[in-house]
Amino acid sequence: MVKYLGLHETIDLHELLTFKNLCLTKSTTMSPLAQDPELKAILENDVTTGQQHIEQLQQFLTNREAQQ
Repeated sequence: MVKYLGLHETIDLHELLTFKNLCLTKSTTMSPLAQDPELKAILENDVTTGQQHIEQLQQFLTNREAQQ
């Protein structure tokens, strides 16, 4: 099996990574401005999960040789 990502797969991952970074930036910026406790909790949860998603996407891009 091929151990490398195809060009289109790499580009798709970069697009997803860019989108997730934008979402993380927006949630991080808006969280301190939120006055509603429920909204603040949602934004903080989004920051946490967004960071995890970004780390996973980065692993796909950096650990391509380990994939089968």
